[in-house]
Amino acid sequence: MNFPAHLKTLGLTFASIFLTATASADPSIVRRIAFGSCADQQKPCPIWGTIADYDPQWLLLLGDNIYADVVDGRLKPSTPERIAAAYQQLGEMPEFNRLRASTNIMATWDDHDYGNNDAGAQWEHKDAAAEIFHNFFGTPADSPLRKQRGIYDARIVGPPGKRVQMIMLDTRYFRSELEKAERPLPGFRARPYLQRTDPQATMLGDQQWKWLEQQLRQPAEIRLLCSSIQVISDEHPFEKWDNFPAERQRLYDLIRDCEASGVIILSGDRHRGEISLDPYSVGYALYDVTASGLNQASRVWRPLEPNRHRVSSLEYGNHFGAIEIDWDRQDPLISLQLRWEDGEIATQARVLLSRLQAKPAPKPLPAGVVSAGRALTLDVGDAAEVQFLVQAGRMFGERMRLLLNSESDYRSKRNFTVVMEATALSGPWGNIDLADLQGKTIRARGTIGVYNGVKQLVIETPEQLQIVP
Repeated sequence: MNFPAHLKTLGLTFASIFLTATASADPSIVRRIAFGSCADQQKPCPIWGTIADYDPQWLLLLGDNIYADVVDGRLKPSTPERIAAAYQQLGEMPEFNRLRASTNIMATWDDHDYGNNDAGAQWEHKDAAAEIFHNFFGTPADSPLRKQRGIYDARIVGPPGKRVQMIMLDTRYFRSELEKAERPLPGFRARPYLQRTDPQATMLGDQQWKWLEQQLRQPAEIRLLCSSIQVISDEHPFEKWDNFPAERQRLYDLIRDCEASGVIILSGDRHRGEISLDPYSVGYALYDVTASGLNQASRVWRPLEPNRHRVSSLEYGNHFGAIEIDWDRQDPLISLQLRWEDGEIATQARVLLSRLQAKPAPKPLPAGVVSAGRALTLDVGDAAEVQFLVQAGRMFGERMRLLLNSESDYRSKRNFTVVMEATALSGPWGNIDLADLQGKTIRARGTIGVYNGVKQLVIETPEQLQIVP
């Protein structure tokens, strides 16, 4: 039968709508997620209604969901009574209640709902704050979550092949104390936080680290790793994972060792939005999407904070984050979005799921041997045995020295260099060339030194270097 052209077009339209509706009919398949942070319950927050209109299947709250430690516009350590009162104010907002009634919610906390600005493990009211947190978000009375220390949580939603894992980290309860510099950096009013490199310093604590490894070893196609503070951005002077460089490296190593594909980091805290990308640290493209400013984002444009990993940013304006997953493609497409207060897309990055696939994990290192990443966290003067794959290097002068690099770009902040002095270029290495070592795994013993502010290891005898089969 021949149909008029306009009816054919109409039929195709109806068919498309039918197929789309059929494809999205299964409510267990997660296709749309909202996330955000930084909502002061003492101020209007119309974006709750915008998120409700967006109609996400899940809402992930990344912390600073209330500001319990702000009194008359000033920071002041909170009390359990003030924390409970702040949650009550949030619970009385009609738009938040409309959103809570229509959407599944998972949450973690940051400092202002924890109860004290930039606080960590030493906060005196942390257990009381945890109980109030569980009461507000409806954690069942008999849930194991109420008995554990800290509020970390995780779950997997969706059928095999379309599983989304949501991991809520607790970056407050166990975190070691921060250390501040004596004076501000140029262009900043606040004194910057320093890196803590002592081996006792922790972000998550042993108990949560063991739990996280268990989660990352569970099967899932996409993993949303929710951290209240930024993981990848490491140049601004405020709170971030890089304040504990060994802990951040431990996170990267754990993702590699667990062969955990599909990890995408969601973060908050900064009162601005941005998307950061690290293409190297876990063996595939690792994104950190910061959505910070449900009603606390800067009202006016402000200068960019330093961030060499940034691929996109919002320097002003309240916003929320959104993740949209197109499972119907042969290679599923993930859209990482930041949306304005009116719901319009402000910026986004798109990545194919095939680009988030883990490589086989490196074999465990022998006791006492560290990776290049761990070597960078050691102190100058420490004895070390370092193992890595040689990706680049350089021979200097008439065989005066050979440089072996763990990264293809020696300028990379992740690069660690082993320097073979002329005295080491003898014996088995007498006629060795860079080409003979590139692509090989080496193990070098010596002492951590520094050159032009960059850590390295210098070996002076042939016995200090070996090729690992």
